Amino acid sequence: MKKDIKKRRLFETQNITNRDFDILNILWESPGPLTASEIFRKNNELTMNTIQAVLRKLLRNGFIEVADVVYSGTVLCRSYCPVISSDEFALSKITADYKTYGKNLCKTSLVASLLDVEENPQQIKADIQDLEDMLAEYKKNIQQ
Repeated sequence: MKKDIKKRRLFETQNITNRDFDILNILWESPGPLTASEIFRKNNELTMNTIQAVLRKLLRNGFIEVADVVYSGTVLCRSYCPVISSDEFALSKITADYKTYGKNLCKTSLVASLLDVEENPQQIKADIQDLEDMLAEYKKNIQQ
């Protein structure tokens, strides 16, 4: 977790389908850009038509970008890479859900619940230290 306070770019994650998420996961797990046919080889439960439609949607919504135009055999095709990391995606999703349900949810309870699901005591200590540092910085910025 970064200790500096900065405005995070939030993505509209509400209209992401399971298929969209499947393809994003494949791109996140890949060490480099992938073409539609490479995505198909990683998950052949998806049809090529579905993959291409989802790639167009993700491209239009700013989740991915065309990394390069490469040869696949003798055919030129686009390779894609994610613009948003899986962490940024998760934070955008949680933030959107919080905006929806936030009136009924206390921030302190939310943080406590997140700490409760962590099983590693050392990680909990590190998270608490990060939270304390972040809160101190927020307090300092509010007072200025």
